[in-house]
Amino acid sequence: MKKHLITSLLMTLVTTLLLGILYPLAITALAQLFFRDKANGQLIVRSGQLVGSRIIGQPFTGPGYFHSRPSAAGDAGYDASASGGSYLGPTNQKLIDRVSIDAKRVQSENPGVLVPVDLVTTSASGLDPDISVAAAEFQVLRVARERKIPEAAVRDLVARYTEGRFLGLLGEPRVHVLDLNLALESGR
Repeated sequence: MKKHLITSLLMTLVTTLLLGILYPLAITALAQLFFRDKANGQLIVRSGQLVGSRIIGQPFTGPGYFHSRPSAAGDAGYDASASGGSYLGPTNQKLIDRVSIDAKRVQSENPGVLVPVDLVTTSASGLDPDISVAAAEFQVLRVARERKIPEAAVRDLVARYTEGRFLGLLGEPRVHVLDLNLALESGR
């Protein structure tokens, strides 16, 4: 019995040391060495100031900016520590009411134009940094009007910042909202 107890304690110590300390340190070191940007959250820095992340969405509410997808992460939305969807099903009245209200509000920007679904629905994480090309195109008129720049210039900017399908096959074309808004700010 004593022999088994000593063996089990030694195995616990060895596996804790290997798998709980050495392995995580080795993986962290490799990630910092070979994938520094990805390991540190793909942060975007402009003029020495942190402005966001390529992988975490953030709210833009001003009329001269492209707006992100709504967020259900946290009480106020876009709370990375409370990432997650609302978990409301398609027949839930609370979800139906919220989407209807949001659709009417967004529809007022472009009366008669169908509202892209990603402008009124949240994602599973609530922190998507991208919107569909249709959602970006829907917002072009408002952004151009507010910034007093030609609509064609804003459309060209959307086209320039549209990312295609991964490997040409997977996913849908999308627009990274922060990159697009930074380009608007810098006049690129």
